[in-house]
Amino acid sequence: MRDDVVEIRLPSSDRSPLEYLLRRVLIASALILFVALVAYADRGGYRDANGGEVDFLDALYYSTVSVTTTGYGDIIPVTDRARLLTTFLVTPARILFLIILVGTTLEVLAARTRIHYREKLWRRKLKGHTIVCGFGVKGQAALHTLQHASEPQGEVVVIDPRPEAVEDARRRGFAGVVADASSAAALEAAGIREAAAVIVAADRDDSAVLITLTARELNPRVRIVASVRESENGHLLRQGGADSVVVSSGAAGRLLGHAVHSPNVVRVLEDLLSAGEGLDVIEREVAAAEVGRPVAELASDSPVIAVVRDDTTLRFDDERLGTLRAGDTLVCLCRAAA
Repeated sequence: MRDDVVEIRLPSSDRSPLEYLLRRVLIASALILFVALVAYADRGGYRDANGGEVDFLDALYYSTVSVTTTGYGDIIPVTDRARLLTTFLVTPARILFLIILVGTTLEVLAARTRIHYREKLWRRKLKGHTIVCGFGVKGQAALHTLQHASEPQGEVVVIDPRPEAVEDARRRGFAGVVADASSAAALEAAGIREAAAVIVAADRDDSAVLITLTARELNPRVRIVASVRESENGHLLRQGGADSVVVSSGAAGRLLGHAVHSPNVVRVLEDLLSAGEGLDVIEREVAAAEVGRPVAELASDSPVIAVVRDDTTLRFDDERLGTLRAGDTLVCLCRAAA
């Protein structure tokens, strides 16, 4: 796929266009059968071109040419009752058939117009959202954690060059862009200038760096969190504008090291990383009533494990911590249910 080619897919129902078309064909067929049964029930009031009686095949033929407004005139109603049935039953069926036919045609012709209108309406409401670049294992896990955050999040837009990945995201209720996330066109299509955060979960480190550089250039204020496989590439992401960098291979290696002698530690860490289950790690701003108090005096149901002050992370037992100050950010443990 070329870098300048983007395709937006908005979440919608799983019902396919073929299902809609089949439903309308069934309704049209039911109308033809209904008129055929009406004509056959009063077959004595109809005559063919030779003056003969009408059988079921003739009634079906009459129904077909009448409902489709062809009207050859070789089968006609000859009694007053047959003419009344034609007026009050066959004619409404004919009108309904035309409505279905014309409606289907207009819907097919206007499909692209509707898509453009829907995209325009979606873009108008798109603000403060999160863009996920890469809907693989990392991107899906990040999105799962984001959905279980303590604060509600805005809309999510997924960018991935694989159509099947974007289709999977669409089925889950997220808008998607089929494109290379490192291109400016793809990020523009996802509304990068109005986004609140960008999650860079590319499979390759060079792609992650390029995505970060492009996103930061298009929106200097957006929060960018990125993942790399190798630790030596982490500084490239930070220099490129990433606010937070996660080294996936290093994190996995540290967990493996803990698992050799302390498997229970790994279980607790996995619990902390699994949002919405067991224990969660959250951060919050210090409350006005907590300013001037030591960490040890805070509520025990959400123990503080660290305090971020002036971009410096202080452990709960750090001598420099002292009492809490206005503007401090608390990193706490809490139950997932809370």
